[in-house]
Amino acid sequence: MPRLLPTLTPADLELRLLRKGLGERREDRPACADCGRTPLTGERLHHDARGDAVCDLCRPRHRIEIARSELVCGPEFGHTVKVRRLAA
Repeated sequence: MPRLLPTLTPADLELRLLRKGLGERREDRPACADCGRTPLTGERLHHDARGDAVCDLCRPRHRIEIARSELVCGPEFGHTVKVRRLAA
């Protein structure tokens, strides 16, 4: 009698890929130290002297002194094609 191999349904495959993607993404993503939210592209993260980052939504509650602000860029940042003129 042939042995049945376990098969993945499309829903199982989708769930596995989602979990894998979240695990890889979690390591280097910018996040708010207060709410843990990942700011959207175009939002700002404000860093205090210790290096903790606070998003625009949490900043009014904390009244931290801001050492620097950082614009959150999309995943394509630095990978776009730049048009250059050809030398004649």
